[in-house]
Amino acid sequence: MKKLIIISLPLILFLFSMKASSQKFEKDVFSTSAGNLTITFIGHGTLMFEIDNKVIHIDPTAMFADYSTLPKADLILITHEHADHFDMATIDKISKKETEIILTTTCKNQLQKGKVMKNGDSYNWKKFIHIQAVPAYNIQHKTNTGQLFHPKGQGNGYILTFGNFKVYVAGDTENIPEMKSLKNIDVAFLPMNLPYTMTPKMTADAALSFMPKILYPYHYGNTDTNELVNLLKNRPEIEVRIRKLN
Repeated sequence: MKKLIIISLPLILFLFSMKASSQKFEKDVFSTSAGNLTITFIGHGTLMFEIDNKVIHIDPTAMFADYSTLPKADLILITHEHADHFDMATIDKISKKETEIILTTTCKNQLQKGKVMKNGDSYNWKKFIHIQAVPAYNIQHKTNTGQLFHPKGQGNGYILTFGNFKVYVAGDTENIPEMKSLKNIDVAFLPMNLPYTMTPKMTADAALSFMPKILYPYHYGNTDTNELVNLLKNRPEIEVRIRKLN
């Protein structure tokens, strides 16, 4: 004889609230001429920026957070169309009527809304934050069928300038030649996992090509972040910070 187990609605709500309250993310705060910038490290390639009461979500997906517990977006940036970066249901969940979405052509074709930025495009969002779309692509890592995981021109990295402070979110990329032209980057997020992006050595080479003041490896999966720390231990100009972004 099977027993019928009845769970009351208050208990269900309690269990849900316990799950939500256990969602604790690391945060760093930076002083900029535009105000304090808070960066929340959601997970993998997903980040949240807050400045001057504005909320910016980058590659928000339900894989890494319960977005019902997080603030809605004033601005959403999408780097490319892969499912671990592009989640249409989550974009809708965190969008307000006035939320702006910046994304690639491939993503807009699916989402059917938003502002397309291509590699090289710039945009002054609300005359407050300058956004530049930069290349993000593979040079050598390919699928079993011989296709690059991230073809050139299809995805974006983004440089966000908050007053006098520049943040580079690289998206899914390798250590591409275009990185050598980056200047005065205060904070850089560089992806570090195989076979899709970079090894620790490639990530170190990328960082050395443009010398960010602070480097966060992200999207690193099971990669040993200590390898990157050791590779750059004799370069005090670059502070490597490890956060929960695997």
